[in-house]
Amino acid sequence: MTVDPVQLPPSHDSVTVPIGDFTTEAGVTIPGAALRLFAFYEGTREDAASRPVVLVEHALTGDGDAASWWTGIIGPGLALDTSRYLVLCANCLGGCQGSTGPASEHPDGGFWGSRFPALSIRDLVAAEKTLIVDILGVHRIRGVVGASMGGARVLEWTLMFPEHVDAALPIAVSARASAWQIGMQSAQIRFITNDPFWHAGDYHGTGHAPTAGLGQARRIAHLTYRGELELDERFGTDPQSGEDPYGPYWSRDQRFAVESYLDRQAEKLVERFDPGSYVILTDALNRHDVSRGRGGLNHTLGTSQVPTMVAGVDTDILYPYHQQEHLSRNLGDFIGLSKITSPTGHDGFLTETRQMTIVLRKFLAKAELLSQR
Repeated sequence: MTVDPVQLPPSHDSVTVPIGDFTTEAGVTIPGAALRLFAFYEGTREDAASRPVVLVEHALTGDGDAASWWTGIIGPGLALDTSRYLVLCANCLGGCQGSTGPASEHPDGGFWGSRFPALSIRDLVAAEKTLIVDILGVHRIRGVVGASMGGARVLEWTLMFPEHVDAALPIAVSARASAWQIGMQSAQIRFITNDPFWHAGDYHGTGHAPTAGLGQARRIAHLTYRGELELDERFGTDPQSGEDPYGPYWSRDQRFAVESYLDRQAEKLVERFDPGSYVILTDALNRHDVSRGRGGLNHTLGTSQVPTMVAGVDTDILYPYHQQEHLSRNLGDFIGLSKITSPTGHDGFLTETRQMTIVLRKFLAKAELLSQR
């Protein structure tokens, strides 16, 4: 069905779309919720509105501006060809890039802060379905594509709203959070909530924020996003230029090169991301389990009737490749497994543009054939 062109923002731009009152799985209502939507296409809105839709799901600290973080993938002639497809990506509920989240103003005054409810991956998908299907009028999505937290949402799309999805491509994700993932992610949450400026989540408007806690969470998380071999090859035991970590006394100002790298990753995230959103969305990842309330894990995967291709990175320590192999063995309509070979670990889906292009083109070719069935 043709998308309502009036609802589309200009290409490579965004619009904040009200989705009405949203009630979470746990029964908490968020009145007047909104999601920020980006669209990528060539030509006019009217031209784009008649094209097949590819829905991109961003990762934990990503946002709806998918072309900025998935470089070399979205554009004319690229894997997600904007002259053939209308590519949509929305900042998820709970985020901090224009969608309703903890940093948003509360209808009763002040900020949501600690009043913002916990969310599940299913909540994020339900909110997005309201936007994409009910408001935009996209009743058939050619392909839903996403990695990491985005991949978790892809899986839930296939189980919650299969009637709207021609084909799905979850990348670098598992059917449920493992105990290791929950432990690692919970430790990150603790760094933020133990920061003296956290104020039980009500720091917005105080002039201070738990940025030290967010920075430390990012340092730990980033180590799970990259590969051990890549980091060792890049940094080894080298000191940071002009510093001496081999001196007679330890000092936080005398760092190894890898410490400086992680400090910069922390600084960059602090500049653009809200700690409250980080807590809410990381907790949503902890709650990720496609089988919850649906029976056993393999049984639930077997009930999926959306043709699904799976991809993973061979050096991923956050979502190890065996988890994608597990998906491939148990999905009810499995159409292929692709291995991305990369020294960079989990972030291989971002760094290995050539391999990712091959995977996406293969997936979209299959999706086109499946849409004609």
